[in-house]
Amino acid sequence: MQYHEFASARAGQLFRIAYLMCGDWHEAQDLVQTCLAKLYSSWHRIQKSESVDAYARKALLHTYLSHRRLRRSGEIPTAEFAEGRAPGDNPELRMVLTEALSTLTPRNRAVMVLRYLDDLSVEDVAGLLDTTPAAIKSICNRSLKQLRALLGDDRELLFQE
Repeated sequence: MQYHEFASARAGQLFRIAYLMCGDWHEAQDLVQTCLAKLYSSWHRIQKSESVDAYARKALLHTYLSHRRLRRSGEIPTAEFAEGRAPGDNPELRMVLTEALSTLTPRNRAVMVLRYLDDLSVEDVAGLLDTTPAAIKSICNRSLKQLRALLGDDRELLFQE
């Protein structure tokens, strides 16, 4: 598979993962763009690997965590959302989920997104983060407990179709 084909086919999925990790539409676009640039510069080596998708997820994860460590203090958070809406069937669910995920630390948030929303196995997430499956299970348990306490009655919204 050529780089252009890969980037065209996977950019949407990478964007969804990035958006759920960072909670900001524009930051997610920047993360995906940075990730794809990193992949492009090493494409000759990456395309020979067994799982280009796993490599891309790991690159996105490391880009996200690195960006969180280097976050500039000049940024001004706002409580207002941009005019445009993210694609999806249930904007209410997206708002509740994004707000709840934003309470987690960046690493815990990344684990939850990769494990439950991108449907990766515990072992795959552990491999991406270079840690043990037991550590991932522990993060999941603590984060789920925190999310359940935070969401309270809104938890039901997450399971509606």
